[in-house]
Amino acid sequence: MSGLGNVDKAMKIIVVDDFSTMRRIVKDILKQLGFRHVDEAVDGKQALEMMSITDYQFIVSDWNMPNMMGIDLLRAVRADERLKKIPFLMVTAETKKEDILEAAKAGVSNYIGKPFTPDVFEKKLEQIFAKKA
Repeated sequence: MSGLGNVDKAMKIIVVDDFSTMRRIVKDILKQLGFRHVDEAVDGKQALEMMSITDYQFIVSDWNMPNMMGIDLLRAVRADERLKKIPFLMVTAETKKEDILEAAKAGVSNYIGKPFTPDVFEKKLEQIFAKKA
């Protein structure tokens, strides 16, 4: 866990996924990595509502969700002056090249395909926070 040593483990993180099992898996990994403040949202619409009242420092979002897709959440976050600098990790089963390119154009910080291991998740976090430092 060398790459996350300088990262503030008290930061507020929001995990956005319509599947409760996936939210639990991501939350468990984040807790194992030492992060203490992890909230959940069932879709992008709920996440944006939560972000309007809580200052999150990191977003982990699924791509495919009802009401508001992850890519639309990413675009909304990047278009909002208050939210645009928040690191955004897209987690998805969509691994088509055009989807990855679309997310990159929209300003995603990193991208992880499902299924993934805790080690792969940790490496993606390390890459995001190394860029941010």
